[in-house]
Amino acid sequence: MNAVSQENERSQDAASARSFRVAAVQTVSTPDPAENMKTVARLVREAAQAGAQLVVLPEYWAILGFHETDKVAHAEAPGQGPLQAFMAGLAREHGVWLLGGTIPLQSGVPGKVLNTLLAYAPDGSQAARYDKIHLFGFTRGEESFDESRTIVPGSDVGVLQTPFARIGLSICYDLRFPELYRAMGHCDLIVVPSAFTYTTGRAHWEVLLRARAIENQCYLLAAAQGGKHPNGRRTWGHSLLADPWGEVKACRDEGEGIIVGDIERELMEGVRGSLPALKHRKL
Repeated sequence: MNAVSQENERSQDAASARSFRVAAVQTVSTPDPAENMKTVARLVREAAQAGAQLVVLPEYWAILGFHETDKVAHAEAPGQGPLQAFMAGLAREHGVWLLGGTIPLQSGVPGKVLNTLLAYAPDGSQAARYDKIHLFGFTRGEESFDESRTIVPGSDVGVLQTPFARIGLSICYDLRFPELYRAMGHCDLIVVPSAFTYTTGRAHWEVLLRARAIENQCYLLAAAQGGKHPNGRRTWGHSLLADPWGEVKACRDEGEGIIVGDIERELMEGVRGSLPALKHRKL
């Protein structure tokens, strides 16, 4: 274990009762997984050096191909493959909880994959898995997307329990379905690795993120793709950390980089105490 890993563990032990530091990685992923892994390795190292105990990668961090079907060729069996080994090694190297955006996993359906978020503990072991439930579809003018052509939807709600927080797992288009977040139960933090299009992101991204934070009275951390990709697609970016009152604590507009912020349990308890909306629910 290196010095950064040891320092992160000491910081986690000391601060886990009341606060912990998180980071979101923003990328402009390419069709080349090897190139994307180099970028992610550099940015996760930067996040760890900034004291992050938990790091979230964006959706499709490993590959944004020229064609929707390109990711099918890189689909891995659960528990094996270079992308999973890379994430496990990165978590172990830096001693962080690493939530690996999404990678394609084999679905058993010819020509289709699962779009999967895998969470790794600081020792490199897999701690949770969530397969994206809601599949994006959008058509306007020359823009057209239909994830159902190449992705099989998941069915189970995803939650990660760590020593310092209960974390709800969701992916991109899930953000538009508030019932999913209610099904997670009370969380301290919700993560949303994403690749919002420029069109839909400009219109709805921030308001949806802040709404999910407000109505669930918890922190929300969104790691996004952000910029013009080699395949011609432009993603919105604006990776963001929102607090339980809906205030934006950190944001990065476009381009590669990270955002870092602290999850303050005292603030969350204050919001829930002064406005106990979660206790007032009737349905």
